[in-house]
Amino acid sequence: MTHCFSRRSFLKGSAAAAVLSSPLLPADAASSETENGLFSPVSPLCQTQYGPVKGREGENGLLCWYGIPYGAAPTGESRWTAPQEPARWLTVRDCTSPAPAAYQYTTFPLGTEDCLTLDVYSSSDAKKRPILVYLHGSAATGSSLELPGCELVRDAGCVFVALNYRLGLFGWNCLPALTSGSDATGSFALLDIARALDWVRDNIRRFGGDADNITLCGFSDGGRIAAALAGSPLFRGRFQKAVAISGGLSLADPDAAAQKLAENFAPLAVEDGRFADTASAAEWLLTPGADVREWLCGLEPARIAALGKPAILYADDVVLSRDARSAVPLLLLSSATEFSGFIRDDLRPASSAARAYAVKYGSALCRWSSTEAVAEALGGSAPVWLGLIDYGGADSQTTIPGLGSFHGLPLALFSSESSYSACADLSSAGAQALSARLKQALAGFMTSGSPGWDTWTPQDRAALHFDADSETACITLSSYPDTQESIRAAMAADTSLSAAEKETVEHLYFSGLSF
Repeated sequence: MTHCFSRRSFLKGSAAAAVLSSPLLPADAASSETENGLFSPVSPLCQTQYGPVKGREGENGLLCWYGIPYGAAPTGESRWTAPQEPARWLTVRDCTSPAPAAYQYTTFPLGTEDCLTLDVYSSSDAKKRPILVYLHGSAATGSSLELPGCELVRDAGCVFVALNYRLGLFGWNCLPALTSGSDATGSFALLDIARALDWVRDNIRRFGGDADNITLCGFSDGGRIAAALAGSPLFRGRFQKAVAISGGLSLADPDAAAQKLAENFAPLAVEDGRFADTASAAEWLLTPGADVREWLCGLEPARIAALGKPAILYADDVVLSRDARSAVPLLLLSSATEFSGFIRDDLRPASSAARAYAVKYGSALCRWSSTEAVAEALGGSAPVWLGLIDYGGADSQTTIPGLGSFHGLPLALFSSESSYSACADLSSAGAQALSARLKQALAGFMTSGSPGWDTWTPQDRAALHFDADSETACITLSSYPDTQESIRAAMAADTSLSAAEKETVEHLYFSGLSF
């Protein structure tokens, strides 16, 4: 749970529950409308198009509303359909506590299918601020609480919106029985995001935001989604800028993905006595019959969640196509040693030399695939900027023992309350200055469409490097350091492992990764 608000302010918000049974608020109850149509000041009691909501008030005028519905529960026959409008409510909805996450499986199932909610962070003095809409990492687990927005509201001058949306096989399922009708895509999570952006457009003014200035931002798998949607015709006009943090870009073939999904679901059909063997079950699952859909929609959610993580981006030519170019300014950020966090707790047997090899070259490939590779794929129609977080990495003036500039470090620099902030001590003056510079760049990008340094082009390959010593931030602009060819050449020339050991390490750590 986030700690954005003090215990006093939390209790203050809880004490307000006594008014939550009041009838529908009049139009001016949330705030007073000014002559130019803006609502100021912003109040914890706020009106939306579906009903009034009560949020929490923190220190220094910070406000937060958790779990505001933007779509109806996608359950039963609606489990794999485009999201529908939520039911309206007449009494004040209590949005003072975090909402349940989307249904997912970690070591056990958790969450709910009634997950189409969002969190809004703002300030009582917010007036037509830029909007940052955030997509959390992992498309199979996680929640809107990954990156609390309090510090970005305060330091970057935005209104921050974090989304919950369908995850795993609930969000991405392109079996023919689910894609043969009006929803001719398996990308149901992306349709959730589209509806959430429509909610932001229609409601965010009352929270102090500018509906005409929306930046879509994502981390890890959320970054992959943000980058892909920058080139989606379905999302044209739904946001004006995009930020992808450590995301990359790869689109799966829907037919191949459907084949894999059929193989994953087949054992459940055998367990239910529909078929004697998984081959027959998989063949049935690849048909568009209503009986397949009925069976899928009737499955217990825990059985679905336990099947694992699907391909999350399909080149379906409905939401996404392989040859799309970004229609909006695009900011791409990556950490220098991304791979260190991936294998930190990995218990698979490997020598220290093998693990060092995996961190060095896995990080280089991750760094390249989430920045320059995306720029090459999407650039040309709109400007692209690259930023590399070097702080704590091998070439940094300050090291982070065991992790370096790990996957998730940008989130820790954006917010001390992020779920990654415990992985590094960022209390030094230099780290704080670096955090301020990174937030400044984000604020500039949201406001003007430029983070404040040279754009990337195939010719000069400009990238801004964010580093710090113990006292000050160290920011330098240089050409992007690697190409995929140079990384692969360095791996081939590396003599720290034998050829057989390299093959083993790459199979152990790199197989299934999109670089």
